[in-house]
Amino acid sequence: MTEKVKGPASYFPSIEKTSGKPIEHWFEQLAAHASKSHMEQVAFLKTVHAMGHGHANAIVAYLKAKSGK
Repeated sequence: MTEKVKGPASYFPSIEKTSGKPIEHWFEQLAAHASKSHMEQVAFLKTVHAMGHGHANAIVAYLKAKSGK
């Protein structure tokens, strides 16, 4: 039985479909901004890449949780 994905990662299929790019692409885009605050990273994705707030927040939240920051 496959467990349903929960939390920020549950947005990944929609992000990939909407953007046409794999989720790893967005991780790479944020790598240069890793030292910035959560909201600064969200703002970067929203302003530079025209990403919606929910999708940007999900990506940043996932990366912050993964890195333990």
